[in-house]
Amino acid sequence: MAGKRALVILSKGAEEMETVIPVDIMRRAGISVTVAGLTGKDPVQCSRNVVICPDASLEEASKQGPYDVVLLPGGMPGAQNLAESPAVKEVLKDQDGRKGLIAAICAGPTALLAHGIGYGSTVTTHPGMKEKMMAGDHYKYSEARVQKDGHYITSRGPGTSFEFALTIVEELMGAEVAVQVKAPLIMKD
Repeated sequence: MAGKRALVILSKGAEEMETVIPVDIMRRAGISVTVAGLTGKDPVQCSRNVVICPDASLEEASKQGPYDVVLLPGGMPGAQNLAESPAVKEVLKDQDGRKGLIAAICAGPTALLAHGIGYGSTVTTHPGMKEKMMAGDHYKYSEARVQKDGHYITSRGPGTSFEFALTIVEELMGAEVAVQVKAPLIMKD
């Protein structure tokens, strides 16, 4: 099971918790995580003015694929930047073509919509993104905190970041590892 790899695409205006919590949880599980800056390796200012330093540029990181999961944080305008990026589209199309895991949280799933990924799947988003996500009838909508459908995992927002990340860990590393990672976090059951 070792050797799993994750790509987290970070853009200006991303939601900090939806970025850092999944990165932390996946690393605790032994997943090698690359935080890739959409526009390069320079530090990225997130939606609440927290600055995160990417490990690599998306251009560099995409050459190091394939990854076991590609993760899109939410936040605005972060999710909009992901939705407008041809490079993100290319990464997602490649991941989708291989049936590799694609995970998106909060407003992040709107980038899936913009790039034509996962049509027909059941998804969830931040409640404020539901109308946008459902325009065009491309998806079925769920109010679940975390929704898994095939190789897509979606979630609702900052408060669901731990559950979202643990679902990714369970999918890639197994339930036992997810339980081991969760225990010391002192999460409410």
